[in-house]
Amino acid sequence: MSSAIEAKKQVVEEIAEKLKASVSTVVVDYRGLSVAEVTELRKQLREAGVEFKVYKNTLTRRAAEAVGLSGLNDALTGPNAIAFSTEDVVAPAKILNEFAKKNEALELKAGVIEGNIATVEDVKALAELPSREGLLSMLLSVLQAPIRNFALAAKAVADQKEGA
Repeated sequence: MSSAIEAKKQVVEEIAEKLKASVSTVVVDYRGLSVAEVTELRKQLREAGVEFKVYKNTLTRRAAEAVGLSGLNDALTGPNAIAFSTEDVVAPAKILNEFAKKNEALELKAGVIEGNIATVEDVKALAELPSREGLLSMLLSVLQAPIRNFALAAKAVADQKEGA
């Protein structure tokens, strides 16, 4: 009996560590997905460096309370899977949101974004953001615009003087 309790304590600690270490966590209801669909979803998440696990709700609730995320407990009903990302904030939300659009059986329930409880709307808004690379390329193009415009103006002046 005590070994079962010890095993549960270890799982609660594992979940708590993952909640603390992850920059983005998304809770989903996966009821109705076929094995092939879940396998495809896991593959997409794994390629993005996101861990996707199924835990018992009671153990997840205890872990959430232990790390101060008791607001997450409302979403922990029914069969849930949790996506943990320690590197990319946007990746789990983006992949799960895109997958949910194609497979109505997958339902986003809640999330934790950088230590703050996030609603379904927050997770979907995060999913609509461009990727980190996309945001960096936008920033780079904004920074390059004045230099590009100056170079074009200087070339136009040089061409005008050359013609005169």
